Amino acid sequence: MSSDGSFVDNSRDSLQAAGLRIAIVVSRFNADITDRLLAGALACLEQHGGARDDVEVVHVPGAWELPPTAARIIGLNRHDAIIALGCVIRGDTPHFDYVCTEASAGLGAVARSASIPVLFGVLTTDDHPQALARAGDGKDNKGYEAAFAALKMVDVYKALE
Repeated sequence: MSSDGSFVDNSRDSLQAAGLRIAIVVSRFNADITDRLLAGALACLEQHGGARDDVEVVHVPGAWELPPTAARIIGLNRHDAIIALGCVIRGDTPHFDYVCTEASAGLGAVARSASIPVLFGVLTTDDHPQALARAGDGKDNKGYEAAFAALKMVDVYKALE
């Protein structure tokens, strides 16, 4: 898997997760992949000084349920950012297209109306090997990347205040 275009290794910032309250909403569908994405996100937050007690993990059935759950979490007013993680793998029917479109559009709508960053870490792949390649160890893990982006965006939002 190529990491060309990934901003993680190119960052010279000293991002800090210490003291930040992060919600991670993760789909249980394709759990062998989403568990790896979650592990990557948690590893990123820990590597940047975050405490596991400051991270609230909420499991939902599938990618379709990510947007309404993220919206509900925003209403709790107790987090600095939300990371949505999921995995939708193309099948033989158009179901893939519907789920991907609604997960993306739904999270986009939530993000545009939210006062905190909402990060999109939903894999949309053609097959299981592609998904596994994006959920490996280290900084190429898309869960790690989503958490890293969350830290960057928290800094951006703070700078805009």
